[in-house]
Amino acid sequence: MDMSVIFDAGVVGLRIIMPLLAIVIVYQCYAAMRRRRRPEKPLVSLYNPNSGGMIPVVFWENSIGRSKSSDIVINDLSVSRNHCVLLRRNAGWFISDVGSLSGTFVNGVRIHGRAQVLIDDIITVGKTEYQLKRGDDFNSPLRASRFFSKVSDKPAIQAWKLMFMITMFHLFMAVEAMFWNDGGNVYAPMILFGALAVVEWGFFSVSYFALRRVNFELESLGLFLTGIGVLLLVRQVERSAYVQLIAAALGIVLYCVIIKFIEDPDRSDKIRIPMMIIAVLMLASSIVLGRVTNGAANWVYIGSISFQPSEFVKTIFIFTGAGALDRLQTKRNLIEFIIFSVVCVGLLALMSDFGTALIFFVTFLLVAFMRSGDIKTIILPVGAVAGAFALLRFVADRFNFIADRFNYVFNRFKAYRHVWDYANEAAGYQQVRVLTYIASGGLFGVGLGNGYFKQYFASESDLVFALLAEEMGVIVAIVAALSVALLMIYARAITTRSRSTFYSISACCAAGLLVVQLSLNVFGATDILPLTGVTFPFISSGGSSLISCWGLLAFIKAADERTYSIKR
Repeated sequence: MDMSVIFDAGVVGLRIIMPLLAIVIVYQCYAAMRRRRRPEKPLVSLYNPNSGGMIPVVFWENSIGRSKSSDIVINDLSVSRNHCVLLRRNAGWFISDVGSLSGTFVNGVRIHGRAQVLIDDIITVGKTEYQLKRGDDFNSPLRASRFFSKVSDKPAIQAWKLMFMITMFHLFMAVEAMFWNDGGNVYAPMILFGALAVVEWGFFSVSYFALRRVNFELESLGLFLTGIGVLLLVRQVERSAYVQLIAAALGIVLYCVIIKFIEDPDRSDKIRIPMMIIAVLMLASSIVLGRVTNGAANWVYIGSISFQPSEFVKTIFIFTGAGALDRLQTKRNLIEFIIFSVVCVGLLALMSDFGTALIFFVTFLLVAFMRSGDIKTIILPVGAVAGAFALLRFVADRFNFIADRFNYVFNRFKAYRHVWDYANEAAGYQQVRVLTYIASGGLFGVGLGNGYFKQYFASESDLVFALLAEEMGVIVAIVAALSVALLMIYARAITTRSRSTFYSISACCAAGLLVVQLSLNVFGATDILPLTGVTFPFISSGGSSLISCWGLLAFIKAADERTYSIKR
């Protein structure tokens, strides 16, 4: 048989195997995240000596009050809607009054700030008394639907096997890239793959052997997506691929630093104000020093190095928006965050970076909703932003200097859902090419490096979904998008087990931010939403974006109770 026929058959077989392997990898990552959980039992319990009833305490932080949204609801008119917070730290259990009218007492003494509570101590809330008891004293079965998300008791895939599958997927990508149609250094993809494998397995070794973590699924998912983004660049600009790999290594370092720093959730409150100031200064630097690129002044250049300060501010925004429950229920904390959010979104608007401004705004809504638990909380800011945009459009129609500044934004809205009418104009040129080359890639793609979309502007960054779909197939592109989108469901599922409201809010909001960013990238490129020019998390080219994504992933990891409590 002719060797060329065998070779062609092997290449076709590889393109079919890779989508199937991608599906298995993502499935195994999320399946393993639901396993190896602690038994479902209360941490402590509250005994009411008057009624004889006992309330299980299953969270590390528990709001106590008359409000139906409280974790422990007390039907006592002398109790405030949000009365106090019972929380656990490494030093033991504490209770903190959050501005109640009648006060909170421990053994008859009114507390101010946090006060430690020991087993058998009497807690007085309004006119109701509770005695702190051990969790084992609660003998009734827990309602799993209320206290715990459903988990599987099946054994999780071993971490090294998951990593092996990811390595094989990246190896197949490198093999595909070796046989691209335009010639060049045939060994470059394998050299890059070797460097990528060193970073991936080095990270795994540190986590598994040095830190003795029992779970590596979330990191595996991040490495899977990061490796795809790195190898996509090998037949674009080879130097950019290595820059992306270096950024990945820096992002992993940031990931580890954040996880270690927030091991004590109370640390966040101590540096909230300094971090807010740093974030504002970073955004202000873009206005003063930033270079206008594609209509937005969001890039800062220092010599040959360029970066986007707004990407790093995403991590700070999540960090400052979350907090321990007893801190979140103070008005001062809320007002500080609202002012900080308004300043951040305002500075991004001044830069004309409306895509990132929208991401920050939606993240603010997520934080506000999770802090209050009331949907009415987000109605006012949504109405305010809608009114501001309408006013901006009205003013722009009458003042040319404003219209010129925001013209590219309005053009995108003009072409929205009508890109084929602007196929050869700036308003719709990119999206028409995106749709064309996604279709040309089919289910299994044309092979890494063999696509034609790479010749278009921003194909490796804002429009990378089309590049991925053309060269690796629609199946791989959709699997990559779903792997990010499912982070929101996973983050929501682990919040009931998180050690602090800080972890719960930061995890859900970090996942929400990534999903919003993903939606704007994919749906904007395909004309389902207006094109905003934001990156595909982990895959788009851009060191600042990749480092930021790993920083956000750290908040999701920290919310998993196994991260700090279980070692091999």
